[in-house]
Amino acid sequence: MEIKNWLKNYRKRDVTVYLVLRALVILTIIVQAFRGNWENVFLGILTLVLFLIPSFIEHRLKIKLPDTLEIIILLFIFSAEILGEIQNFYGIFRQWDTILHTINGFLCAAIGFSLIDILNRSKRFHTQMSPIFVALVAFCFSMTIGVLWEFFEFGMDEVFKTDMQKDRMVSAVSSVELNENKENVPVVIQKIEETKILGEINGEKKELVLSGGYLDIGLKDTMKDLLVNFVGAVVFSCIGLLYIKDRDEYKFAENFIPIMKTEEEIEETKKELERLEAVLKAKKEKKKKK
Repeated sequence: MEIKNWLKNYRKRDVTVYLVLRALVILTIIVQAFRGNWENVFLGILTLVLFLIPSFIEHRLKIKLPDTLEIIILLFIFSAEILGEIQNFYGIFRQWDTILHTINGFLCAAIGFSLIDILNRSKRFHTQMSPIFVALVAFCFSMTIGVLWEFFEFGMDEVFKTDMQKDRMVSAVSSVELNENKENVPVVIQKIEETKILGEINGEKKELVLSGGYLDIGLKDTMKDLLVNFVGAVVFSCIGLLYIKDRDEYKFAENFIPIMKTEEEIEETKKELERLEAVLKAKKEKKKKK
């Protein structure tokens, strides 16, 4: 009963979403294990670890995550790893990656904004940064995370021969490499109908024929990802700018902005965890007696 009461006092929506998603991930891990797909099993375990990030931030870093933000983070992780990678939503729904990168730009801007806003409102710092500067830092923080992620995708593709930078078919190319006179003048080829590739697959020479165009090796995907990250970052930076200028009128922005916990909240969380540990310990002792 005490555990149930503790869960009631804790944020119900977060607990419900967390438990449902966790159950789905565990089910996915079991299914993939039966199929012998150990790479997907690893992704499932990684997802469970990533689910602990919001809890780690709150309990270790003493930062309070709004309910809405925490739920979005959990759904984002699930959508990227389980639906995107294991269920191949990236291949089935062409815009799935675009949606997630847009949300990522928005969330990272919110996190960058909160870092500066926390310092701005702290009594330890005497410098008060202007609203425009805070919004600019939030934007730059989000774009930096986006660029670093693209570096990671490129590195994985180069070193481990993955396809994180999704290749796409294009019907036109423009390149100076095709210039027969070696001049710095691009040759434009349009309405490409077919591409032949001669190479080795698993040590065996083969010829692949690609119908419908030429294979773009991730450039368009990378630029599209950065562009939608830019859109998400701009949207939240504007919201954050308005929020700083009038916190009452744009109060909805607080649903996405982490804040530092007060001393009272830290103490309350500590007591709740201690009470929960005591309940679990008492249950273990009862089982041993039986």
